[in-house]
Amino acid sequence: MYEEITEQARQAVLEIIEKAKLKEGDIFVTGCSSSTVSGKSFGSASSMEIAQAIFDGIYPELKSRGIYLAAQCCEHLNRAIITEKAAAEKQNREEVNVVPQPKAGGSFATITYRTLEHPAAVEHIKADAGIDIGGVLIGMHLKEVAVPLTLTVKRIGEANVTSARTRAKFIGGERAVYDDSMK
Repeated sequence: MYEEITEQARQAVLEIIEKAKLKEGDIFVTGCSSSTVSGKSFGSASSMEIAQAIFDGIYPELKSRGIYLAAQCCEHLNRAIITEKAAAEKQNREEVNVVPQPKAGGSFATITYRTLEHPAAVEHIKADAGIDIGGVLIGMHLKEVAVPLTLTVKRIGEANVTSARTRAKFIGGERAVYDDSMK
């Protein structure tokens, strides 16, 4: 079962990287409910094994491309973010003092904190793209103009998957001309 979850997560992140045209230095937010992946209600069946399987599908693909992972914590930590210190510094984000746990932060954020070279917790980040595994609502951590992506991977385990990329705002009026490479 864990191998299938890892492969589903890997396939989803590869699609998002391609469709969002992510590049080195970009930030990718992941919200993940291991409980919903197992078919249970939010927060009722937190699983380090499921979180590890998802992390194993996502993180190596991001890291090999120089893309920062930002793991969204659960509501017990106000949806704080765990990311590399360099990503936090890149966005001039002030660190907060918290260490996520499976029942206070979530299993995925806990795995991320334990694995990153220089983990940092921050209250907010503005990611370039992301994945929401199980309906945990990552929108607060995306840049302002989020564009939904359609993936072939619709579920990871029993959890629904949604994803988005971001784009620059269009400003101006009917006479404005836009750069198609920024859409």
